[in-house]
Amino acid sequence: MLKLDFHPAGRHFLQIPGPSPVPDRILRAMSYPTIDHRGPEFGVLGLKVLDGIKKIFKTQQPVVIYPASGTGAWEAALTNTLSPGDTVLMYETGHFATLWKQMAERLGLKPEFLGLPGIEGWRRGVQADMIEKRLREDSQHAIKAVCVVHNETSTGVTSDIAAVRRAIDAAGHPALLLVDTISGLASADYRHDEWGVDVTVSGSQKGLMLPPGISFNAVSAKALAASEHAKLPCSFWGWAEIIEMNKSGYWPYTPNTNLLYGLSEALDMLQDEGLDNVFARHRRLGEACRRAVHAWGLEIQCADPAVYSPVLTGVMMPDGVDADAVRKIIYERFDLSLGTGLGKVKGRMFRIGHLGDCNDLTLLAALAGCEMGLRIANVPLKDSGLPAAMEYLAAQPNVVSLKAA
Repeated sequence: MLKLDFHPAGRHFLQIPGPSPVPDRILRAMSYPTIDHRGPEFGVLGLKVLDGIKKIFKTQQPVVIYPASGTGAWEAALTNTLSPGDTVLMYETGHFATLWKQMAERLGLKPEFLGLPGIEGWRRGVQADMIEKRLREDSQHAIKAVCVVHNETSTGVTSDIAAVRRAIDAAGHPALLLVDTISGLASADYRHDEWGVDVTVSGSQKGLMLPPGISFNAVSAKALAASEHAKLPCSFWGWAEIIEMNKSGYWPYTPNTNLLYGLSEALDMLQDEGLDNVFARHRRLGEACRRAVHAWGLEIQCADPAVYSPVLTGVMMPDGVDADAVRKIIYERFDLSLGTGLGKVKGRMFRIGHLGDCNDLTLLAALAGCEMGLRIANVPLKDSGLPAAMEYLAAQPNVVSLKAA
């Protein structure tokens, strides 16, 4: 039995696709003494994070911050905009798209699940033409919202949200566009306003480098208008009261003060590095990881290179190899945590996270642990993946490099 005080020598390598490692700088910020959430100091903190998070979503519209996980923000997006019995078009890209659909059903909505058949749908991004075709068929505009996942954490696929917006517009359909970028925000380029998204859902524990416990809804004017007529029960999640109190930096209920300290620090870190540099770093690490997997001779879960995720890489195991058994060896031997396969790909693949507080040596250490574990498990490998990753990283330096003073 694993002891709760299990802390072997050295640093644990948390290479799952979230929660991602929390930098020491953020942990220190979270350790500040808790202040009065109705006092003047808190108002300053509240206004700072509410303004700063807009820059991460690339929006001028309100961003609602909840003391909840990303699942709560899923529910908030649906309950603020829809009514019982509404039809919702949801695109199947993987496990998390499936969970969002199940939530819609439990809330009394009527989701239509659109996607490619079988496992193929879990290996590719959203097919915007399929959405356009279905919306053109909906001449009575029964479909009230289109829900898609930007970065599907279960598969390592990042979908083209701008293409989905174009598809909705081409169909001349008034449906709202709701997007989950829980694992994409602050790791992959995302543009709430430019891409015409009505509600964007995200969470704290991925690219923002925080523990779980904060979630977000970025809200368009169209979504706010829809919320005035929505009939699904919505109390804790309701936007109107929160947005009104946010104008002065406060919340209508007790906020998670110390996580907001951490969010403030995370926003400073992202601003200091520069969002474009953050995105470039993630793309670079993702490419290095994939080169290692290709050198191993193993298959990547995402079958379309055009939509490879910069956040994680799904590694498929050969037939007859239990991916979870391989993960167990890697964890027990090298104190390295990898993401499990979920849903339809359970036991068939594992996931390497390369997001948030991650750099060249972090990734190379993770790849070394994977390679040793694969060899111990007698998984046939074509070649070592480390030289391929190292060669790429050495030839493609960081956008921001450390230089001696």
